[in-house]
Amino acid sequence: MSVVFRIESACLISAILNFLFLVRLGTSQLVSTGQTVTVSGIPYYVPATPLTIVTTRKSRRLHSLGELVPVTVAENPTNLQLTIQGYGEVDDVWSTGFLEAVLISSNNSFSNYSSTIKLGGLNTTVVIPVTSSTTIPPGPYLLSSTGALYQPWRLYTDFAGAFTQPLIPAADGAFAPLPAAVAGIQSPAIAVPSRLYYTKSASKPLAGVRIGIKDIYDVAGVRTSDGNRAYYSLYPPASSSAVAVQRLIDAGAIIVGKMKTSQFANGELATADWVDYHSPFNPRGDGYQDPSSSSSGPGAGEGSYPWLDLALGSDTGGSIRGPAEVQGLFGNRPTHGLVPLTGVMPLAPQLDTAGFEARNPVIWTAAAKVLYPTLTSYTTYPKKIQTIGFPANASAGGSDAVVLDFLTKLEHFLGATTTKLDYDALWNDTKPVEVGGASLRELLNITYPVIISKQQTKLVRDPFFADYAAAHDGRRPFVDPSPLVRWTFGDTYPASALEQAEMNRTIFRDWWNSEVLPFNEDTCSDSFVLYTVGDQIQYRNQYNPPPRVPFGFSTGRISPFTEVPDIVIPRLDSMAIDNRVVVFAGTESRSPH
Repeated sequence: MSVVFRIESACLISAILNFLFLVRLGTSQLVSTGQTVTVSGIPYYVPATPLTIVTTRKSRRLHSLGELVPVTVAENPTNLQLTIQGYGEVDDVWSTGFLEAVLISSNNSFSNYSSTIKLGGLNTTVVIPVTSSTTIPPGPYLLSSTGALYQPWRLYTDFAGAFTQPLIPAADGAFAPLPAAVAGIQSPAIAVPSRLYYTKSASKPLAGVRIGIKDIYDVAGVRTSDGNRAYYSLYPPASSSAVAVQRLIDAGAIIVGKMKTSQFANGELATADWVDYHSPFNPRGDGYQDPSSSSSGPGAGEGSYPWLDLALGSDTGGSIRGPAEVQGLFGNRPTHGLVPLTGVMPLAPQLDTAGFEARNPVIWTAAAKVLYPTLTSYTTYPKKIQTIGFPANASAGGSDAVVLDFLTKLEHFLGATTTKLDYDALWNDTKPVEVGGASLRELLNITYPVIISKQQTKLVRDPFFADYAAAHDGRRPFVDPSPLVRWTFGDTYPASALEQAEMNRTIFRDWWNSEVLPFNEDTCSDSFVLYTVGDQIQYRNQYNPPPRVPFGFSTGRISPFTEVPDIVIPRLDSMAIDNRVVVFAGTESRSPH
């Protein structure tokens, strides 16, 4: 029942309003979160706090341009015009709109500089020496009339729907949601800083590298959603970043946002299975192919945006490799256990790994060295290649020719010979006595679904449901169909089923690492195992049956079960086809990138 009081006295109304105004006046505080501006039609976010305060020589023209003036800082170069012209070749944040003035940050004499210069066909630009108490990196800035120097972050629209939250740095190493937007339909803005602000070094090999983080990793100061709206609302922001995330930050990487995951990192198809959040858009083909999962946001974002250098995902049963395949990216499931997954939502700890979606193999390799610092370096490559599912010849043309051309080039590079691997036949000839007459598919048919369902119900679902019920009068949160199907399946099995599944996985792991990929002291892995996944396409507007339990065994399950790395190498054109490389555990450093 609602109660409404009506006040008839004008004097009384006036007194009440004055009282409420005074109360608000005493408690309200206006806090700036920055502002959005445009320079030459490009939107930028300007943080509330300047980088530094500079002292400049007086310039009547500069101060006549307004409160915030777009300027370029240069480091006392010997050839100012050539240096500034090169900025646009390496940086997408800087533009000629920042040439209202060039600020020269140096302690040296400025006698060699004119007060104005002409850059190409541009209008005359004022050159002004400045001094500051801190080092000012080169690049685009906004200068206030009081000498405050701000670093603008360029705003891009997330048209692929890859991100859950755009982020900016906050105090004490934490992060905060970006308080800015750009015009667009359901497209948040992502802010990126100038590449000119950063210089890579031995201690900062990822300086300036822009990276998105799958939204199952904790990032200090930010809530984690795990792809579920109720989970996001229930728990407070993380007090610290996941170990994997912090390693990247410490190496100089720039975290620009958290990226979509299918719910609780379970496999989901667009669009039917995604309920709480909309599935990201795969940029390949007509733009309506399924982006795969569960690292859907990292895959779609890295595939769509040239301004995003790298994306951190996770792989339990294919969650990095699937998105990499269908979006034409490099992707890696590493050797299990290379990086602690503290601060990461688990699906199954004995299968979970942290890896990347990447377009550039050079950046990918540099990031892998940061994330996996304990990898042993080997000086030679294996001289054997084993293939699974490769075509016998290229007579059919199309993708067969592409796959065989890749194999020929790899053989030449390694000086290696290739043999066909039929692991089913090899298993039947050499299988351990304890499995009796079981085939691989009989041994491992329910291994994966039992492990992930029993582990995630215990580690995620049960505490989540209990916490939610305590906060919401005993109610249960909404959960998408796919994780519910898997969790319900796990509930039908006793705890002993998990022990048996782990035993079967261990039997297969030991057999594989003995019979197929034995260790080699010189090359780590005795051979490379290559397999293809073909060019099947799943469209997001297909009507699909309800989600099912992921029964079965396939080549893609080899690396999760055996704990060895599995690397996706794309064909970099319009065809959605890739090759995968499987090697002995710890051999990533010798994979032929």
